[in-house]
Amino acid sequence: MYQLMSSTYRKIGLLPFLCVLFILPARGTAQTPGDWKLDKMPADLETELALSALPSHLRAGATVYLLDPAKGLYISRQGSNGFICFVSRTEWEWGEFRKDLFAPMGFDAEGARTTFKGYLDVATMRATGKLTPLQIKDSLIMGIRKGKYKAPARSGVCYMLAPIMRVYTGMPGNENVMTMSMPHYMFYAQYITDSDIGTDPNSQTGPWLVNPGNIVLGPKKGPYG
Repeated sequence: MYQLMSSTYRKIGLLPFLCVLFILPARGTAQTPGDWKLDKMPADLETELALSALPSHLRAGATVYLLDPAKGLYISRQGSNGFICFVSRTEWEWGEFRKDLFAPMGFDAEGARTTFKGYLDVATMRATGKLTPLQIKDSLIMGIRKGKYKAPARSGVCYMLAPIMRVYTGMPGNENVMTMSMPHYMFYAQYITDSDIGTDPNSQTGPWLVNPGNIVLGPKKGPYG
């Protein structure tokens, strides 16, 4: 899900939490009851990791969310500049619960208002222990179709500048997870194509456009793309 970028690379995505939603195959089975519960990170460590996603000049005024594994994400520190940061611990698109994932993320005000809603709901649903990974995935997909989750009203940025993260490698069907150092930016925009911005989808070094054009939700066209 996460597209790598160094300071010399730029990667342009549509919606950071939706960009690979419908190119990944449905997979996974119901897991044992204990699989849903995540370990609690030490608050100081989680705060520092979350803030590291943002550029240094935005950190002092950013709102920080931490994860209570029994309840979901909550505001640990209220900010003043409209930016938020948190550590994503569940990649719901893959239809499974893992306990070893962490991805520090920071959204601008528009991403916080719209895209972040999905992360909040996923964390809450997982914390209940009542839903399988595939049920959570289905809930997010239906929420998109029914308009619960809105596309951002403008283009914006998701910062992922932390020095370390542990995530899926990003290839559909590839279940490998890696710990990596890949500070990068993810820009989101609606209805952008490679030809609009001159990106080469076959480039080995980037930048890359993730899911150009319209994303299709089954037999109907969705509002994202």
